[in-house]
Order: sequence, then structure tokens, then C-alpha cells
Amino acid sequence: NSGEQRGSGQDDSDFNWDEYLEECGLSAVPHHAFKHVDLSLHTGLSPGMKLEVCVRGEPNGSYWVATIITTCGQLLLLRYEGYHDDRRADFWCDIMTADLHPIGWSKQHGRIMKPPEGTDKVSNWEALLEDGLLESCSAPANLLEGPHRGKNLLDLLCPGTSVELQDSEDPGVAWGAVIEENVGGRLRLLYAGAEGLPQTLAKHWVFYLHPFLHPPGWALESGCTLAPPAAIRVLRSEAEWGEVRQGISCQATEETVPEDLFKDKPTVSTHCFSEGMKLEAVNPAAPFCISPATVTKVFSDQYFLVEMDVLQGSAVCRGGSRPFVCHSDSSGIFPAQWSLKNGVPLSPPPGYQGQDFDWADYLKQCEAEAAPQHCFAPLRDHDFVASMKLEAVNPLSPEHIHVATVTRVRGQHIWLHLEGVKQSIPEVITHVNSMDIFPVSWCETNGYVLRHPSKPQGGWKQRRVAVVQPEKIICNLHSNPVPADPAGQSNGKYSCPKIYFNHRCFSGPYLNKGRIAELPQCVGPGSCVLVLKEVLTLLINAAYKPSRVLRELQLDEESRWQGHGETLKAKYKGKSYRATVEIVRTADQVAEFCRKTCIKLECCPNLFGPRMVLERCSENCSILTKTKYTHYYGKKKSKRIGRPPGGHTNLEGGMKRTGKRRKRRKHFFVHKKKRSSSLDNTPAGSPQGSGDEEDLDEEDSLSEDSGSELQDELLDDSEHSEKKSQPPSPTPNETVRTRRRRKARSSSYSDDENRPPSPKEIDGQALLLLTLPTVQECMGLKLGPSIKLCHHIERVKLAFYQQFAS
Repeated sequence: NSGEQRGSGQDDSDFNWDEYLEECGLSAVPHHAFKHVDLSLHTGLSPGMKLEVCVRGEPNGSYWVATIITTCGQLLLLRYEGYHDDRRADFWCDIMTADLHPIGWSKQHGRIMKPPEGTDKVSNWEALLEDGLLESCSAPANLLEGPHRGKNLLDLLCPGTSVELQDSEDPGVAWGAVIEENVGGRLRLLYAGAEGLPQTLAKHWVFYLHPFLHPPGWALESGCTLAPPAAIRVLRSEAEWGEVRQGISCQATEETVPEDLFKDKPTVSTHCFSEGMKLEAVNPAAPFCISPATVTKVFSDQYFLVEMDVLQGSAVCRGGSRPFVCHSDSSGIFPAQWSLKNGVPLSPPPGYQGQDFDWADYLKQCEAEAAPQHCFAPLRDHDFVASMKLEAVNPLSPEHIHVATVTRVRGQHIWLHLEGVKQSIPEVITHVNSMDIFPVSWCETNGYVLRHPSKPQGGWKQRRVAVVQPEKIICNLHSNPVPADPAGQSNGKYSCPKIYFNHRCFSGPYLNKGRIAELPQCVGPGSCVLVLKEVLTLLINAAYKPSRVLRELQLDEESRWQGHGETLKAKYKGKSYRATVEIVRTADQVAEFCRKTCIKLECCPNLFGPRMVLERCSENCSILTKTKYTHYYGKKKSKRIGRPPGGHTNLEGGMKRTGKRRKRRKHFFVHKKKRSSSLDNTPAGSPQGSGDEEDLDEEDSLSEDSGSELQDELLDDSEHSEKKSQPPSPTPNETVRTRRRRKARSSSYSDDENRPPSPKEIDGQALLLLTLPTVQECMGLKLGPSIKLCHHIERVKLAFYQQFAS
């Protein structure tokens, strides 16, 4: 029944995303990260399109060309041709009531074309219309006239509409289907001729932008064979399918779905895979692990077939699992060794004999070659971070959408923990561009039931995830291996030995010696990537200013190590920072990596590393003063030709160069969070703030102090825990310097005269355009206040429309 189809079975009244996120101290994946959802909200009419509109106030009913400036549902903001960038005469109109037509309509129907008063005179308006038609910038006629007038394109995919769907095992085969339900662009399809068959086989969920979904008649035009999916093919006779096939062909000529509806579908690029190539893949039927797979067939320069490997003896047999069609940008396919390099487990193929899986031995055994790296899609930036919340489809029950948590991020793929499931399932592996994941409140917006965890009697705070602070994980990591160490990686060249924290060694100007002493004695052994990432995270949290340490560790492209890039985070004064840090992945590089990192942080080269310092450090760092130590082991920063301003190099000698501190340009992730999060690694004693996540350049731009002042500040910080007495009186030079700083900070807003004038009016047109996602994203409001504000905006919009849009 419809209740089961819509995933009922839970009382939705006890779950509220806003309350849940706030009480648990969590954040949601930003709305703009879901590109398919953004596209589904667009109408067919977009800014820049031109149309013909009846000129207001003209008694003879003349028409003129206008450009769409912006859209707001069925309301359009238009500007007459000839006004150029002058917005004073912009006007709103309603698609459903205004006299609107595509470019060329007046000429075809013998209507008068006359520009309104105030526009520049156009000597040849016929040439203007021809240019508009040639540039293909005319608004589609079917959205201005006829039954589709004023409708969102997505609304045209209503129940009963016919579509065609390519086969998941052969792109040269397609079959018809009928839309049973449209939930915000997510379609429940019933295969043609599958009435009365088991629902799990007869019905299929797909988002309308899926590259395999097409309008009726596409198969005939593309030369594809009309055949039912293999799963239901045997449940009917060939004669019965023949009758259904005839009906599909007739529907192709009778029914029409606007082509504009599918214009935003991702294009399929050319691939360079060959038959027999080996790779790592996620099985779409059970996306819970990564295993070896093989390219078993190449259909064209766009599509190829992949099948998960199953071994019988020493040979790979076929038919053990259902194959699936891929293209160059498909999710869930990776080059060989990807799992090992990214610190995630690789499940050996069924029937594999041996304790540890090794790709080199496996390729030799199968007499095959691995697909080269360039065959796979390049990495792109995204906004998914571990612990963020979203809504996701259950791959075992596609009709159910669950509250989900990002538990791991590796490249373009994320691991999701689904909540509200009747029987626990492993974490789901999916791509950041998957069309089966949605922003929080998507189900509520589209009237669909969300499967969620049950609320405890004491509130959501009881389910709160523990905050991982350095002082709280001592008992968990003390002399213990790093958790989640992939099978087969604890031995061999990718295994990292124990990394010891030698807290008696000199900690330098950045790290707090007291916090270093509270760290576990060691971390590891385990995968190099996992162990070293944990070590660096602990060091960042043990700093006076975690963001400064993160900046020092940030990957410098000009001195790149051939290691593995990992994204690390830091929190300081309530702001979150992220940067990519280079981490080595083989055991023979670990010792040098630790030493170089220590030198970057201006601390003793033995502060942490694979060697335990028992009594006396070999560097004699304890007998050196801070100044002398910096002289021997500190970083020498000098200006080099060809380096960007603020660029630096890490050397084992020389004093710090004093002078103007300049803004540094590096690549980084930037993301603004809507809510402050209690899941932070801010060291104890650090002030809490708004929780915004910033790039590292922003911290640089906050101060233009000289290098000597910065060094003084760092030295003061490093000695703070040791000097509890009253600070000495400032010297005259320091006093002057302090006054200059204070004066600079209050330069332009010290009194009312210098304050900028406050705005005297509100941009009403912009106010009417605010929507729920826009309010949440741009204004930083929570869900509850955002909904209330949008209700008020809708009332204003209705009043405005009733009075002025007639």
C-alpha cells in the first residue's frame, strides 16, 4: 500500500532536524553540496532568456521584448529591451496572468511591436528579434503558453507519464516504464508489462537526472533494442512481451515530454578502459565494501561492463554476481591499490586463498593488468566532512530514506551510517555526487516520510557522540594499535611502527609542553596513513594556536613530498580551519617524515618519531635556551625569486627573518557551517566562538604585525604555562608598538562621524526572492526561524502580488 511505499512505520512528530542537530552539537552537509537537488528546483525559465510582453499602459496593446532578470516561482522580474543595466523600470509579472509570448510571436500574428517610453530607440527591431532567435535565448513557447504554462518542469513528470530506461547491464537495451510517484524529482517507476509481478522486481526508483532515464521514443531514435530487464524477462512469455513492446512504440508517438526536462543530465565522457583490466569496485547491489573487479566487456567509447571477481581455485569465474554498466565518471570504481593508499579495507574476492590480499600477486595469478590511473575521473572539491548529517536512501530498501551520518571521507567517496533501520546494516559507500543522498529536511519539504532514530526520554543529548579531546583518548590509544587498520596492511612496507611522544624534549614555540605531556606514550602500529594522521591530529590539538600549527603543516606545492594528502582540521577561537597535509605511506619514509615535521614546528627532531627517548635526548635539547635552540634547529625564512608572497621553506638552520608578515596563498578547503558544533578538537582553555569554518588565509589577513612582533607573541605563548607571575612592565618601544596596534584597530569606526551610514530602505525585490534554502545558507538561520521568516515573506509576496502584479 501507499503507506509501505512511502516508508511509514515511524511517528514523524517526534523528530525535528533543527532540534536534533542543535542538541547533538552536529552540523548538516550544506544544501549547495547536492547539485541534483539544486537543479530540480530550477524552472524552465531562467535569467537571460528573452520574451515578448504586452507593454503596460499602451491602449493599442503593443508588445515589446523583455529580458528575464530573475525568477521566483511563477513570478518573473522583467526588464524591457533598451534599458540595459538600468533597473529602475524593472517590473514583476505572473506567468499565469500576464500576456507573455516567445520571441517572434508578434511578427507571426501581425501584432504591433513598439518600445515603451524611456527606452533607447531601436532603429531595426526586426533585426533585434532575429538576433534573439539565432542566439537561442528565447523563452520556450511551451512554458509561456498551453497546458504547461507556469509549471515547474519537474511537475511535468506526473504519475501516469511514460518514460524509457536503459538497462543496467547493457546500455544498448532499453524498456518502457510509467511514473507512479514523483517525490521532488525522485521517481518510482513501474516497468511496462510488469503489473502483478513482485514489487521488488517490477518497480524501480531513480532520480530524474539519471543518465539512463529518457523521454518516450528515445530507444527508437538511438537505435537501442526494446527488451525488458533480465530480472523480469523470464516471468512473461515472449509473445506477452511482444504485445507490451508494441504498446511502448505507440506511446513514443503519442506522448511527449519536453526535452528541456533532461537538459541538465550529466554528459557521459569518453573512457579508455579495455576488456580484462582489473580495478577495485563497490558492488551497487550491496555497496558496503570494496573488492577486486574486472572490465568484462566494452560496449562503446562511452560504456563498459564491470563484474565483481569470484575465484574458483586459482581462476576467476563469471556469473557469481550481477554485472553493472559503468562510464568514465561512474562512482564506485577505483584503480588497484586505491584502498591501500587511502587506508580503507579491501575485501578479497570470494574463494581467495591466502591471509593477506596483495594486488601484485593477484594480477600475476590472473595474468591481467590493472587499469591505469588516468582512466578514472579526477578529484574535485566537495563540502562533505566526517560527522555531518544528511538524508540517504537505503540501498536494500530503496523506498526508505534515512537520517544518515558521514563517518569517513576518502577522495570523492563517503561512508554513511544509516539510522532508523529495523536491522543494522554496514556503512554504505557512496559518491558525493550520488543522486540517492539529499540535504536535511528534504523529505519534510517533499512530504515524504523520513526514517529516523527514536528519541530518548531524556532528549537527543543522551545520544551525543563523545568529543575526542587529546586528554580523553589517552586510555584508548596508549600503546594500542590505531583502530580500523585494514586487513593486510599491518605487515609489509605500508605498516607504520609505533610513534612515540617524547614529552621531555623541547616542544618549541607552537606546542604546549603541558599538553604534550598528556598525550599517549605512543600511537600505532598500523597503516602509515592512519597512524601519522592520528599523530598530527594530536599535535595540532596540543598547540597554543592549533590553526597556526595546521598552517605550518599545510602542503607546500613547491616542496611536495611524494606521499599521501590528507585533510586535517583545527579549531581556534571558535573557528574551524582545514588544510591538506602531505603524509607518507611507506614505513621507510616514516622516520624522515617525523624529523622534517618536527623541524617545521621548530621543536626537537626527537619530540615524536619511531624512536623512544628514555633519559637524555641525543640532541641535548634540554640544555639549550629557546633562542639558541631556534638558532640551531629553527626555520630560516627568506624571500626567494619566483615564490609567492609569504612563501617559505623549511631549513635546518638560520634565524627567523623579521619584517612584514605577508598573506600566504595556498590551496585549501573552505566551508561555512550553519551551526556551531560541539564536536570540536579545541584544546582545553581555548575560547569558543561561532563555529565558522575558515580558510587559513583568513587568519593571516587578520593581522599585519611584523615578524618580530609575531615572534614575541609566540615566545610569550610558549612560556605562558611556566610563568604565572605578574608580567613585567612594557618597555617604551613595546608601549609605542601597542598604541600603534590599538590605533590601527580602531581607525575608521572610533566614533559616530566615521561610521558608515546605515541603510534607509530595504530591497523589496530581493526580499521577495528569499526561499527556505537561501535563508538558511545566506543568513545562517536555523530551520525553525527560517521557516517562520519564509512564512512572513510569503504573506508579503501574496500582498504584493495582489496589489501590483495584476
